[in-house]
Amino acid sequence: MAQAASITVNDRAASPAAHTFAPRDVTTDLATFVEAASTPIGERKLTISKRKSGTKYRIRVRLENPVLVTEVINGVNRPTVPRTAFADVTFTFDETSSLQERKDTVGMFANALAAAQTMVDSSVTGLEGIW
Repeated sequence: MAQAASITVNDRAASPAAHTFAPRDVTTDLATFVEAASTPIGERKLTISKRKSGTKYRIRVRLENPVLVTEVINGVNRPTVPRTAFADVTFTFDETSSLQERKDTVGMFANALAAAQTMVDSSVTGLEGIW
């Protein structure tokens, strides 16, 4: 079992910024990591959960990326989240799967999301259809 520690990931900005998610709430089957913001409603969250059903393990990784804005109402600044982007992936592995099978699956999936994979990238980030 991995000990909860901060997770740092880069975005895809022209000058990539590193985002550090620190452990917030951790149990055996659910870990929540947050990138602290000026107010809790604006925090980015990364959660990792695990459950077993029959002979299958399901590992879910979910990222919440809110957009935080400040509204001025009657002269009072109020933070608001007008929208949130989500990324959600579930890996399903049989209990008889090997470590190498799981590593290969995760690696191939991560590489499929690389900017150089233009068909996937255009569909996901460009919101384009595939023809």
